[in-house]
Formats: sequence, C-alpha cells, structure tokens
Amino acid sequence: MTCEIANTLREARTEKGWTQAELADAVGVSRKTINTVENGVFVPSTTLALKLARALGQPVETLFSLVE
Repeated sequence: MTCEIANTLREARTEKGWTQAELADAVGVSRKTINTVENGVFVPSTTLALKLARALGQPVETLFSLVE
C-alpha cells in the first residue's frame, strides 16, 4: 500500500500572514524549499516538519498527514 503525504503548509503560512521567504528564514531553509514542500514536490525531514510546526504554532499533525 502506497501512502502520500498531504500538507496544509500554504494555508497555515498565509493564515499567519507570512511570505514563503519569511517562513524560510524562520526555519533556516530557502524559499524554494518552502515552495517545493507546499506543492508536494518535496517531503520534509522530520526535523524540518517539526521546525515548521513550531514556527507556525501548530501541531505537526495539523500540517502533515498521510493520504492512502
């Protein structure tokens, strides 16, 4: 069984009023990394997922979920 990872990163970021560049700066990655995660091209490491959740003030499970 193959699972994909869905994310609500874009929604959480815009809700906070941040640009991709601002979120990238907050977690120490490039704006392009944020863009590729938001578009489902790149699945973040556990460390990056936790940093994103912390920066956005949301549980990691709210930002990322498995889709079967």
